[in-house]
Amino acid sequence: MTDVLTMGRVGVDIYPLQIGVSLREVETFGKYLGGSPTNVAVAASRLGRDAAVITRTGADPFGVFIHDALRSYGVDDRHVTEVASLPTPVTFCEIRPPEDFPLYFYRFPKAPDLEIHPEELDLSAIRDARLFWATVTGLSQDPSRSAHFAAWRARGRAPLTVLDLDYRPMFWSSPEAAREWVREALRHVTVAVGNLDECEVATGTREPYAAARALLDQGVELAVVKQGSKGVLGMTAGETVEVPPVPVEVVNGLGAGDAFGGALCDGLLGGRSLEETLRFANVAGAIVAGRLACAPAMPTAKEVQDVLSGEAHA
Repeated sequence: MTDVLTMGRVGVDIYPLQIGVSLREVETFGKYLGGSPTNVAVAASRLGRDAAVITRTGADPFGVFIHDALRSYGVDDRHVTEVASLPTPVTFCEIRPPEDFPLYFYRFPKAPDLEIHPEELDLSAIRDARLFWATVTGLSQDPSRSAHFAAWRARGRAPLTVLDLDYRPMFWSSPEAAREWVREALRHVTVAVGNLDECEVATGTREPYAAARALLDQGVELAVVKQGSKGVLGMTAGETVEVPPVPVEVVNGLGAGDAFGGALCDGLLGGRSLEETLRFANVAGAIVAGRLACAPAMPTAKEVQDVLSGEAHA
């Protein structure tokens, strides 16, 4: 039984090693494992959880790199398969701290991770995973969309079935098109997590408390709303918790949400209180925001606990 099984986007992140300048001027880059659900699996693995990912790559050297990287991070790659006709995606970013990190996705003519077919899924692995994590990007095209709904039907709204609202405008024709499928997906999951922009796409409002209540009204048991510099809101039918942000000198904010996600998985699996879980996840995200890369930057449990201990004694 896998602790954390994620499904969806994967690729290679090409990050500039010069900070604060345009890609036009950058001369050297680093190559890293990328893709939000893939990074969530890495983050969970770094925290001591058995993690695996369902995705697809191209049959090319970047695809082999992804397998190598997953294994090096302790993530099970048995559900990662090749699409011979499509290249492994690459993503470039510019790093302009503290809040400007534009992304440039190269996923043409189509990303292999959108070629996940329902009939190819290991439904028993999905059903048996203690926590199953998927993202809204996987709903943007078929056959991936159909595969996601097949996976959710196999789980039957089992506890800890998580939807990362992860809305990326470049993958959709409009926010309204995304909202239609997100609302259908929310009927099949028990946890929803997203930032204010993503919650607005899902619910039609960006007011945090109203968005959280709307997510609960659509069937989830836990809504987590990330509010950036205002912290994080968590809401269930019987509890509302808001925790403040963790101060950090931001280097690259792109991996923070994935670190938060992996730590959220760890807290939910560990049976921690909602407040403890959100504080732990907040710290994990802050640690990664202070580092350059995403996957290699994911913290260990000791690193997170050291920060929490420092806060407690401050």
